[in-house]
Amino acid sequence: MCDAYERPITVFDIGGTHLRWARWTSAQGLGVVQRTPSPSFLRTPQATVAELQGMLVRTMTGPVPPSGIVGISFGAALDGRTGTVYASAPLWGGHAGSFDLLAALRTARPDARWHLVNDVTAALLHLMSAPLARDCRKVLLATVSTGIACRTIDRRTGEIAVDACGLQGEIGHLPAAVAVDGEPVDLTCDCGAPGHVAAFSSGPGLHRLAGVMAARRPREWAASGLGRRLVAGTSFEQALTAALDDGDPTAGDLLAAATGPVADIVRTALCLDPALDLIAFTGGVAVGLGHHYGRALAAHLTREGLYLTSRHFPGWLDDRLLVCEPGEADGLVGAGLAAVAAESAPESTPPGQPSPLGKMVHR
Repeated sequence: MCDAYERPITVFDIGGTHLRWARWTSAQGLGVVQRTPSPSFLRTPQATVAELQGMLVRTMTGPVPPSGIVGISFGAALDGRTGTVYASAPLWGGHAGSFDLLAALRTARPDARWHLVNDVTAALLHLMSAPLARDCRKVLLATVSTGIACRTIDRRTGEIAVDACGLQGEIGHLPAAVAVDGEPVDLTCDCGAPGHVAAFSSGPGLHRLAGVMAARRPREWAASGLGRRLVAGTSFEQALTAALDDGDPTAGDLLAAATGPVADIVRTALCLDPALDLIAFTGGVAVGLGHHYGRALAAHLTREGLYLTSRHFPGWLDDRLLVCEPGEADGLVGAGLAAVAAESAPESTPPGQPSPLGKMVHR
C-alpha cells in the first residue's frame, strides 16, 4: 500500500438487505455513511434479475464524483480474480447466470475507476489491519447476515487462496442438518436448494426456523418472552435479543438450533487447519446478537470439540473465537483498503505472485 495515496475514495458495501456508501481515506477514515435498501428479489418481486442488476448499477453510479475512485465490497459469490459475479441468493434468489458488474459500472461511468472485492474479503482486510490480529498466523472471518460466507487469509504469505473459479468460503451453501424437538427440519435456502447452512443459520433462515419452532411447540412459544414480544409488535431482531438478555429458554433453543451448522463448520475448519489462530464472526446476525452468538457457538464446541485435543488441551478454544464489535470488520473500510492496494499495484500481477491485496497484511 502506498501510504502517500490520500485521494478520497467512494466506498460501497452491498449486502442482501442494505447498500451503504461513504467517502474514505486511509488517513481520515470514513466520512458520513449513507444507506438505502438493496434492490433485491424479495423487496421488488415483480422485477426481473436483469432489472434488479440495472437498478443496482444506477444506485451505485449516482454518489460517485467525476473521475472518482471507487472501492466495492459486494456480498455475492464472485470470482476474486476478475470480479465476475456468479450468484447472489439474497439479491437475486436462485438465479445463477454470471454478471460482469465491473463492466456494467465501467460502461455506465467510464470516467471512474472501479475496484471490486467480495464483502467478506473486504471485512477481513479491515480486521487484519487491527492489533488483535497482528500475531495470528491464519485468520478465518465468517459473515452471518442475509447470507453466509467466509474467507481465510494467511498472514505469512498475504494470500487469500481461491479455487479454479476464483471462489473461497461459500459455506452458506454447504449441506446441513437441523432438528427441533428431535424431528428433522426441512428448509430451503434463498438459492432454491434444500438443506443448506444458510437455510437455517442466516438472518432469513433464523426467521424460518422460528416459524418451525412456533408450529411445533405452540403453547411454549406463545408463553415465551420471545413469542410475547413478537405478538406485541416488536421486530424479530429486537425481540430475540431482548428475550436472550432475559434468559428466555425458547429464544436460547432457537439460537442453539441456528448456530449448530455454523459450529460444525468451525469444528471442521480447526480440525483440518490447526494454524487457524482466530475465527471471527461479523454480519448483522452475529454482531447484532453479540455475546449471545459467541456463547451459543462456544457451547456447541465445548459439548463436541476436537478429538483428543479437547481432552488433552482444555483451553483449545480460548481466544480462538471472536464475535466482532460493530465497525471492527467493516466492509466499507476494507473496500477502501482494497482499492488503494489495486491503485498502487503494477498494471498486472505476474502469475504465481501474491495478489496486491496480500500486501495489506504485511504493513
